Amino acid sequence: MTLYFDPLAGLGDDRLAFTGRWEDRLWLNVPGPFYGGETDTCWTGRLAAPSHVLYGGEYLSEYVYRQPKTHADTALLVEAADQDPFLGYGCDGDLRWTPETVREWWSERGRVTRYLADHRSTWDESDVTWGQGIGAAVRDFEAYIAGGLATDLRVYLYWLEERRSPAPGDRLPEL
Repeated sequence: MTLYFDPLAGLGDDRLAFTGRWEDRLWLNVPGPFYGGETDTCWTGRLAAPSHVLYGGEYLSEYVYRQPKTHADTALLVEAADQDPFLGYGCDGDLRWTPETVREWWSERGRVTRYLADHRSTWDESDVTWGQGIGAAVRDFEAYIAGGLATDLRVYLYWLEERRSPAPGDRLPEL
């Protein structure tokens, strides 16, 4: 059993859907290989990948709040990226994130939770109009930050440092 699923290993030609630029990524993206940058504002990402994509920032761009853990999850993110007319999704996060920047993101997670809390009522209201379950997804992201994200990021740190999945007995790096 591996603790880290490498979603890029089987991506193949689907990489062509990911032309987003690292410099444009939204600060809300959870560290990992995938991210949203200058994406559309048509709210299509959640239609394809509702457990992975949210909207935020000044222009309500799409961002990845949960990295994929299966091939099926990855296929959903590929679909979200493929539907983005601005081609703003990227998949080169493994080349960009460092242990230091992952730890920095984690140490500033309060900024993310404040953003989510400050906008929760807006998302709940938008669900009445648009029906995408954004409010529930925001609560899911908040719970993820409070719960399993720390472990997932420690596993990701191991991946970044060793370029292999940690085995169950391996010691995970600290955040």
